[in-house]
Amino acid sequence: MRLVFAGTPEVALPALDALIASDRHEVVAVVTRPDAPAGRGRRLVASPVAQRAEEAGIEVLKPARPRDEDFQARLREIAPDCCPVVAYGALLPKSALDIPAHGWVNLHFSLLPAWRGAAPVQHAVLAGDEVTGASTFRIEEGLDSGPVFGVLTEDVRPTDTSGDLLTRLAFAGAGLLAATMDGIEDGTLQAVPQPAEGITLAPKIEVEDAKIDWSAPALRVDRVVRGCAPAPGAWTLFRGERLKVMSVALVPDRTDPELAPGEIAATKKAVFVGTGSHAVQLQWVQPQGKKPMAAADWARGVRIEAGERLDG
Repeated sequence: MRLVFAGTPEVALPALDALIASDRHEVVAVVTRPDAPAGRGRRLVASPVAQRAEEAGIEVLKPARPRDEDFQARLREIAPDCCPVVAYGALLPKSALDIPAHGWVNLHFSLLPAWRGAAPVQHAVLAGDEVTGASTFRIEEGLDSGPVFGVLTEDVRPTDTSGDLLTRLAFAGAGLLAATMDGIEDGTLQAVPQPAEGITLAPKIEVEDAKIDWSAPALRVDRVVRGCAPAPGAWTLFRGERLKVMSVALVPDRTDPELAPGEIAATKKAVFVGTGSHAVQLQWVQPQGKKPMAAADWARGVRIEAGERLDG
């Protein structure tokens, strides 16, 4: 099939690579978000998908909005059979959805209808899901509500961050998306409507959502830190300044100091913080304006005083 791939960030690259390598399909163009400011100089930089497509000599379309008539006219000229999508980042109007013969097929990183929305992997970690996965579905005007072609499952490991889990799903999902394209082409795969039960939503995690509540149980604190890593990053306040908490460890009961929620206790090699249940150990932190560092090194530098707290 003639494919126009839509995607923007690095997580979309495994799927794009798999489709480019396919001997059954031809990626004739990609659709991606416009160049965006990046780095200290805030110069405009092409998306990872755009860069990969340019390296492969594939036409790149960067509409400001997918409803732009110039973009849709070019898409009609290209006449794709199908448009596979991974993390494109813009809503597609019906006028664009109707152009390819087999529609737009999205690779979504959850077991639909669970975790519809922009941050399915983060919400799976935050919720403590033991199993998640990926789904391919035909995009319609509703939020991730279209009929499903295929799914795969993936265990959520106890120490997984959102970044860890998303990386595994991106590579496993690339195979699922390629297989979905194969099944659509040869007519062996039919999309099945999603069940009406089990719908959960996964809106974008904002910076304020990543603030740690130290009065919550230790298990919840751990999930917030892992679920918000690497972005937007869990954080708290220390002496009035923001402190990014990059990783924590749950503490065995026998080494659990009795600390009030947010209270800090530092030894030469470890830093503990009280929660609503029992303490956690800080492992890596990033003070405001500084590089990430081991929590013990941070504590020695700031000279933790008895009774000091992190203001979550």
